[in-house]
Amino acid sequence: MKSRRESNTRFRLILTLGLAVVLPALALIYVNLQHVKSIQRGKKIEALIHRDLQYLLSNSAQKISGKAYELTEKARDDFPSDADSDDEKRRKFDLLLAKNPWFTHVVFYDAKKGVIVQQQRAQANEKELANLDKMYNGWFALDGPHMVEQLCKKTKPIMWFSGESDGPTGSVYTSMGIFAFPQLPRDRMVLGAVSFDPNYLKQNFFPQMLEESTSQKLSDDPQDANEPEDQRLAMIVFPADAMHSEPDRPFAASTGWNGGKPEVSLILDNPFRGLSLGIKFQGTTAQAIAHRWVVQSFAILGVLSVLMIGGLVLTYRSVNKQVALARLKSDFVSNVSHELRTPLALIRLYAETLELGRITKDDKKNEYYSIIRKESERLTALINNILDFSRIEAGRKEYDFRETDIAELVRNTLDSYRFQIEQQGFALEEQIDPGIPKMKVDREAIARALVNLVNNALKYSDNEKFLGVRLYRDNAVLKLEVSDRGIGIERNEQTRIFEKFYRTCDPLVHNTKGSGLGLSLVRHITHAHGGQVEVESTPGRGSKFTLSLPLSKPSAV
Repeated sequence: MKSRRESNTRFRLILTLGLAVVLPALALIYVNLQHVKSIQRGKKIEALIHRDLQYLLSNSAQKISGKAYELTEKARDDFPSDADSDDEKRRKFDLLLAKNPWFTHVVFYDAKKGVIVQQQRAQANEKELANLDKMYNGWFALDGPHMVEQLCKKTKPIMWFSGESDGPTGSVYTSMGIFAFPQLPRDRMVLGAVSFDPNYLKQNFFPQMLEESTSQKLSDDPQDANEPEDQRLAMIVFPADAMHSEPDRPFAASTGWNGGKPEVSLILDNPFRGLSLGIKFQGTTAQAIAHRWVVQSFAILGVLSVLMIGGLVLTYRSVNKQVALARLKSDFVSNVSHELRTPLALIRLYAETLELGRITKDDKKNEYYSIIRKESERLTALINNILDFSRIEAGRKEYDFRETDIAELVRNTLDSYRFQIEQQGFALEEQIDPGIPKMKVDREAIARALVNLVNNALKYSDNEKFLGVRLYRDNAVLKLEVSDRGIGIERNEQTRIFEKFYRTCDPLVHNTKGSGLGLSLVRHITHAHGGQVEVESTPGRGSKFTLSLPLSKPSAV
């Protein structure tokens, strides 16, 4: 019946854990697993990374374009007035070019006065200057009115002409900004132009802008401040015709660009039409990052699953242990009730018999008195065990250490139980070595530990009734041994017999009433004296319990 109740309790426990914890946790893990798989199939992580890279490219392109406009507008503001003489205009152009070394030449066109082209002094070439005068004069005379009309419609009145052209050392990329002057009336055909130095663009302008852009983070989260080394960004500017292949002619690149195809590319508009901006990670790819994220997610789900299973196992074991403990406590109450009832019944029976005067012989009266005394001592010992256990559980157990002749204590304790031992047919072998020194112990506690061991030997010896008690010194340790030739203890239970309420699975143990507290108290008493308790046992051949107490002064507990 009891086994059936325990089975029902365990079944309810498993059912509760399954419905309340396991199923929701498994459902959550399954949903997350499917979500990670859908992310992996849809390449959503790569798409998010590419989106962020595209956003960074767009910002970088705006900054590059804004910087070019800023330099051009600043130069326009420093252009000479149309009322200045040609010499004055050339003088001011020289100052402007000296101040802005990133321009190769500047142009001022007035339909009434003609064109003035001024080059950087270091690059001045009369033949080239004459060709530029002729080219701009013809070009602006033909397209000037249309340019002015278009410039007046623009928010930023600058028109760009960019592209690759043949230079003295091969193909070079040039960009020129043409602008009107807002302060002049629209019917005045006056234009200005600045041309960026190709070498400056390639060696200074683009590298500086790329370094600024790659110093940005993909995320503004402070937790991502320590960016992995392989996830640092690198950018490149290259001809737009290499957009869909690996750029073999990079125009400019940031630090860390080690070749290969950009992760994401963007074709630039004015003022650098014909060029593309590309970005990638220095040591990895979006695909590798996405794969790593998926692997980490699967690993995390796996760890969570293991932790969940481990937690459930520990929870089950803990609750199962509490159920078993509750059963042991129930058995304890039943056993203690029986233990109390038996001596009380005997005391009452013999006391009533004596009170009624039915016993007339003195020797019989003495026998009854002896029985009443022994049963009361047995009852006292049981109650003391329960009280000690209660104090230990509440943390209020105190020991009174006093200088004690422990050899005499062991003799007196055995003498008080000698009649009971002999009455049960046990052969007592007592060995107390001479010269045992006095030591500070709690007399009552040590006596109770010895009594508990002796009682166990008496209760659990079936066939060969032998009790051995030995007290001896082993160097700085005093040892008290209690041995029997009883039922013995299985090896796997030898560490558990010192647990409170625990009783072995032997049928003789369960058929013999007991509280299951004796050995627990023995261990606590021994530890309180700074010692250890050990057991050596062979099933069917008996057991030997050894209390090892240090001869040095113990601390008060």
